[in-house]
Amino acid sequence: MKWLILNTDYPGFLCWLYAQHGKLENLSYDEQMRARVESLFGVADFYSSNLRKLGHEAHDIHANNEWMQKAWAQEHSLKVEHSYSWSFRLRRGIVPWVSRVTNQRWFYDILAAQIQDYKPDVLLNHDMCAISSSFLKEIKPYVRLLVGQIASPLPETQDFSCYDLILSSLPNFVDHFRHMGLSAELHRLAFEPRILNHLTNGNERIPVSFVGSLSPHHEARIQLLEYLCNRLEVHVWAQGVEHLPEHSSIRRCYKGRAWGVEMYQILQNSNVTINHHIDIAESYANNMRLFEATGVGTLLITDWKVNLKEMFEPGTEVVTYRSPEECTEMIQYYLAHEDEREAIARAGQQRTLREHTFYQRMQELEEVVHKYF
Repeated sequence: MKWLILNTDYPGFLCWLYAQHGKLENLSYDEQMRARVESLFGVADFYSSNLRKLGHEAHDIHANNEWMQKAWAQEHSLKVEHSYSWSFRLRRGIVPWVSRVTNQRWFYDILAAQIQDYKPDVLLNHDMCAISSSFLKEIKPYVRLLVGQIASPLPETQDFSCYDLILSSLPNFVDHFRHMGLSAELHRLAFEPRILNHLTNGNERIPVSFVGSLSPHHEARIQLLEYLCNRLEVHVWAQGVEHLPEHSSIRRCYKGRAWGVEMYQILQNSNVTINHHIDIAESYANNMRLFEATGVGTLLITDWKVNLKEMFEPGTEVVTYRSPEECTEMIQYYLAHEDEREAIARAGQQRTLREHTFYQRMQELEEVVHKYF
């Protein structure tokens, strides 16, 4: 079966990636893709590489990476226009940024050509906000099964009826789409074990860390971090700090942004790391940090959710809290009780490597997709 996986990247990450690799934008499409994969940012090639292990043909496309996409176009003799303008956007409706962009036509012209060239059995779109439903409806004749995946704030302007199947790691989203009359299935996130090969031991320890995004969709998270940073020495790596008030206690703890391998190294270097879900998750646990933190062997202290026990055993494999006060108590207790902390962290890692890898998730995805052909 042929899979084509669509995704987009944060502009901040793209700037960082190309700054790390001098003149990467002048290299071939495959060489740029290799650098993107080796960064281990986001889901990297975790879907496609594990689908290939299962015997499928699978490719990734990072649709908003202009350098990479135009390299593909040039290599396939596809002419694209170069009309530039300055654009203000909200990244997935959350993070504001201004950039020089070409007209939107290059984005869809190249993407359409790629889909027509690959002719996938399954087109899996990881960014249902940025890649328009109207475009996908037009390109659908070249695809056997159109699948969307989303666990971020839902756009108000998109019509999702073009999708044959929608996946989400949030049970409330699955219910929402089903109530709309659409086919939807629960599909959780995971950890990629090969990440461990890129990490080093013996680094300086970080007592308490937080890595994540801070936006209007993370109000409860921001309130938690303000409380913690006023009372503890929390090391914060995050996007969106620049939009916090000048007097924010989070700013005092801010260490910058962390992408890919660097983020995983920070998590592994931490004695404990804090997790708090986005507001739209409501009472459900689902995010990547659950698996990233446990996967690298760090004690995860996460907000209590009704379905967390389906993935981890609270108190045995992860630690939970229901309030900022309880979170503070948990942090202080486990910093002072190393043996207990390490035992829970070890058990959490064992659970993740046993049940929550991307290889296992792709096996589950394979079974789900077969039902919809």
